[in-house]
Amino acid sequence: MFSIEHEFDSTIITLVDEGTTSLGEDIVINAFGECVTLEQYNPRTDKTEKITLSMAQVQDLAAALDLPEGVYSLVREKDL
Repeated sequence: MFSIEHEFDSTIITLVDEGTTSLGEDIVINAFGECVTLEQYNPRTDKTEKITLSMAQVQDLAAALDLPEGVYSLVREKDL
């Protein structure tokens, strides 16, 4: 299950792990114009962990989801 909320400066997506097997903590994805952050509560440390991806990293991740094993380099429009 997931939810989508539109704020003034970002879009917030929350992923909720459902099911009967070992469930993970919710993941909150905050998409800004210049970066995307992922946050997840870590019960072992009792802290929320945050990862920040640049927009280029987000594009690479999106491409990687549809490619077979290997090493790739995307050619971006600004690089042409």
